[in-house]
Amino acid sequence: MTANSKKIKALIVDDEPPARRNLRALLTGDSEIELVKECGNGKDAVCQIRALAPDLVFLDVQMPEMDGFAVLDHLAGHPLPVIIFVTAYDQYALKAFEVSALDYLLKPFSDERFRKALQQAKQQIQQQDASEFGKKMLALIGARELKSDTPRYLTRLMVKTAGRVLFLKTEEIDWIEACDNYVRLHAAGKTHLLRQTMNELEAALDPEQFARIHRSAIVNLDRVRELQPLFNGEALIILHNGTELKLSRSRRESLEKQIGIENR
Repeated sequence: MTANSKKIKALIVDDEPPARRNLRALLTGDSEIELVKECGNGKDAVCQIRALAPDLVFLDVQMPEMDGFAVLDHLAGHPLPVIIFVTAYDQYALKAFEVSALDYLLKPFSDERFRKALQQAKQQIQQQDASEFGKKMLALIGARELKSDTPRYLTRLMVKTAGRVLFLKTEEIDWIEACDNYVRLHAAGKTHLLRQTMNELEAALDPEQFARIHRSAIVNLDRVRELQPLFNGEALIILHNGTELKLSRSRRESLEKQIGIENR
C-alpha cells in the first residue's frame, strides 16, 4: 500500500474485553489498518457499522441478546463490509460461510492464522475497490464513445495489478479465457484477472477483432497465425506467440466466414 492509499477501516465486535484487546493488539502494528471502533454487543455493532461504514469487521458469533448472525440480519439491505467471524465454538463454522463470511477464526488462534485471514481480507477489499472504480471509469469511457453516431465497442479495459489500476488496450489482448466468476486476459506474455462474465465481455468487444472460439475462450483475430483442422470437426488455432487454442465444432463455420475462409 502506497503512502497515498486509503487505509482500511476496521471494526471489532466482541462482548469479551480480553478478546477485543487481543484483536486490537494484532491490528495496531499494521500500517494499512485504521481501527475505527470497538463494540461490546450486537446492537451497538449494528449502529456503528451503519454509521462508520467500515471496510472490515471482526465479528464475534456468540454474544448475548444479539449474536453475530443477528447483526448481519439487521444490516440486510445495507452494503456489507468484509466479515471475519471470531468465536470459540466451531459448530458455527458452516453457518458462517453460508452467510458469506470471508473467513472464520476459531479461538484461540495463532498470530500466523490471524495474519493469513487479514491478508485475505485486504485482497478482497482491494478487488472490490478496483472493481467499483473500474465500473465508474468504464461507464465514463462508454458515455464518451456513445456520443459518436456509429456503434463503438470497448477500446480499453481496467484491471487491478500489483495494487495499481492498469488501463489495458483491447488491441493488446492476445486471447481471453473463462476463470470461474472472472475472465483471464492474456496480453504480451502477462495475465490479468477481470471480474466479468465471458458473455458480457464478448458483447462489449468488436466482433471484427474478437471471436468466441469456445465457451471458455475468446481470441483476438489479429493474433491468429494458423488454423489446423482436426479429425472430429474441431480445429486448432495457433497464435503468433505459439499459443494453441481449440476451436469448437459449433463455432468453426462462423469463424471461418468471419476471417474469410471459404468452405470447399
